Amino acid sequence: MLKLVIPKGSLEGTTLELLEAADLKVRRGGEREYHAWIDDPRVDQVSILRPQEIPKYVEEGLFDLGITGYDWIREQGADVVEVAELPYSKMDVGTTVKLVLAVSGGSGWERPEDLPDGARVSTEYPNLVTEYFRGKGKKVRVYLSYGATEAKIPEIAEAIVELTETGGTLRKHGLRIIDVVLESTTRLITNREAWSDEGKRKAMEELRTLILGALRARGKVLIKFNVRGDSLEAAVMELPSLKSPTVSKLYDSDYYAVESVVEKAGINLLIPRLVERGAEDILEIPISKIV
Repeated sequence: MLKLVIPKGSLEGTTLELLEAADLKVRRGGEREYHAWIDDPRVDQVSILRPQEIPKYVEEGLFDLGITGYDWIREQGADVVEVAELPYSKMDVGTTVKLVLAVSGGSGWERPEDLPDGARVSTEYPNLVTEYFRGKGKKVRVYLSYGATEAKIPEIAEAIVELTETGGTLRKHGLRIIDVVLESTTRLITNREAWSDEGKRKAMEELRTLILGALRARGKVLIKFNVRGDSLEAAVMELPSLKSPTVSKLYDSDYYAVESVVEKAGINLLIPRLVERGAEDILEIPISKIV
């Protein structure tokens, strides 16, 4: 029913892991294959392409559903429907990447307005950057970069606009961020024709539920334990639950069963604290989805 396109490159690994966790495992003949499939009746075809290509291909109906960055949607000026925001990047879930304006650390420029008229700016996002400087009333020369943008300063450009998560690579090259052009997250998108098709829309909404459920479960585990009634409150107070923990009294006993969803990070500190508060029979259980 649906033709799906997912991003190749930096987002590829995390996207494949996410889809597998959503029970939508992408299968292909090899890592260099651009065409793949998912054993799901809602997905007829899967293609793996560069994220900058995806917005226009989806807009024009070559694909029904695509995963790409908001930065590329804006750069391409694509008229698409955003089915969901998927807050993940190549490094982690829940992160936002930033398109930033950076200059040499030794320059005296502190703001975009400090750049001289006619300054050369190198970027992979010429449309976004042109719009950005136009909004600031600055006349600069924008050059399309085909990679290694941070290496363009100072010989080729006075400034660059580059996507970053932590800014570490820019600092390593002696560059300094002086403004944020755009904040971006990964998006699940479709075209207006596919979205208006009742059958396709239902299929896309079902896939969205699975993908968002897998995203919410990333980095979380289910913890279960038993505790005596006189220690129940102290043990429960240790739980940083998504919601109130589930507590049920064990049959013919003064013990209670407690379960809660918690962050995997820090579980090594939580379990010893629970033991100190009287928790017994502690189980840590992986979670694939939270819907």
